Amino acid sequence: MRLALLGDLHYHEIDRSIPGLAEARDAFYRHVLDKFLNLDADLYVSLGDLTNFGLTSELEEVYAMLRRPDKPFVHVLGNHDLYGQTREDVLKITGQQRYHVLDTEEAMLVFLDTAKELDFNDWGGWLDFEQLAWLEDKVEASGEKPLLVFGHHPVYRTTAGSEREKGSIHPGIDMWNILNRKRGIGIYFNGHTHMDSIVQRDDWSFVQMSACLDEPGFRIVEIGNEAIRISAVDVAGPEVLEAAAVLHRHMKHFTPNPHARGTETDRALTVPALSKMK
Repeated sequence: MRLALLGDLHYHEIDRSIPGLAEARDAFYRHVLDKFLNLDADLYVSLGDLTNFGLTSELEEVYAMLRRPDKPFVHVLGNHDLYGQTREDVLKITGQQRYHVLDTEEAMLVFLDTAKELDFNDWGGWLDFEQLAWLEDKVEASGEKPLLVFGHHPVYRTTAGSEREKGSIHPGIDMWNILNRKRGIGIYFNGHTHMDSIVQRDDWSFVQMSACLDEPGFRIVEIGNEAIRISAVDVAGPEVLEAAAVLHRHMKHFTPNPHARGTETDRALTVPALSKMK
């Protein structure tokens, strides 16, 4: 099984009176999303903040570029996706599920909703008791099969930036009490902090993606019988970077991160499909 992962995209409304801005937005997002959907994959996943405000116009426009009958797409909700309207309204527009599981022969894939709704002041992550109980059940049900978890916010004190205030799932939520119930390996994928980062702890690996506007590119996840291989794909040509620079100058609620790429060890990982069992 092969997955294509997209970090924080932040597709956004623009002021069309600014010369060249509409052309820059079209050039950047169409190029990036065409490259994303042209990857060879069985499933295409956004790790949240697909949009900048979660406005109806943003959602409809970006989904018009993403919807293809032969390209199954999962949108994990991010905090920016819920700034402009309720979770219920966003899910109605996108046709996505709030949180769900895809249990395959190769691995169990769990998709979380860690975002708060209509909260500009607290962009940190949260899971309610119902979702936490559901997640605990899925972790235990995965048995010795590899478990891949996809959420927008990182687990506290794992990947780069996750120790910052509002930089992770709330520290008061004991995620390790749930994750430690896993037998065998687990991999947690997230965005949010706009920095590439890979951290391993016990039988868990944490893979964080930067924002596409900082580092245009994706991750490929290949799930095999002997190993799970995660690799980076760059699409940062001169025209794409030039368009991104124009967007940076006129965006609200987005600050470019000059350290987004991290090191080479933050961009690729191979995890054996079997490991010591707890």
